[in-house]
Amino acid sequence: MIAPPTSQTGDIVFEARQLAKEFDGGQVAALRGVDFQIREHEFVAIVGPSGCGKSTLLQMLGSLDHPTSGSLTYRGASIPGMPDPSAYRAHHIGFVFQAFHLLPTFNVVENVQIPMFEGGLSRSQRRERAVDLLKSVGLDHRLGHFPSQLSGGERQRVAIARSLANRPSVLLADEPTGNLDSENAVHVMELILKLHRELGMTLILVTHDPAIAAQASRTIRMKDGRVVPAESPHP
Repeated sequence: MIAPPTSQTGDIVFEARQLAKEFDGGQVAALRGVDFQIREHEFVAIVGPSGCGKSTLLQMLGSLDHPTSGSLTYRGASIPGMPDPSAYRAHHIGFVFQAFHLLPTFNVVENVQIPMFEGGLSRSQRRERAVDLLKSVGLDHRLGHFPSQLSGGERQRVAIARSLANRPSVLLADEPTGNLDSENAVHVMELILKLHRELGMTLILVTHDPAIAAQASRTIRMKDGRVVPAESPHP
């Protein structure tokens, strides 16, 4: 059983030991013996060149993919060994991707409610929480709009609100500003950092942008599927 989230700073949330991932029958090694720990409330940036394994690692943290070998745990429980990965994602993990993944036929407030459908909330409770989340990202004036009626920055803010629908303790963000212009990228990162501080979530963010990585409390640098030279704290 997964331990409930704890507010004690310093507790280990994720731990990887000799984590490896191969594709095409071992012809492609995406991860090669990765070791790290991520602790409660940290903001960790994962950086490195394209194809180094950053997104593969993030997908494994969210149980969207499984390692070929090695171990990966969430609060001491094996992520690959979880009997119900969808429940793990629904109750503990929020995702923000470079692509917004909003449903085009659902309006803004409906998109935010999607993760709540399995949570036992009534229709009115789902809507109330969605409205509150959209207020928190500054989009309560867009509730009835559809994704096609929003700017890229607004779509990403809707996606961020949706990622918080089930009050996750961990937010996984994969190049969340990658599809945005520089002005919107700044606004979205300010919002993510604000939510990280206010909600006390553990934030793990993949980025190519050194300016974004510099805002993290710690960096995991990757190259050719390995962590190199090691996790590096910022001065």
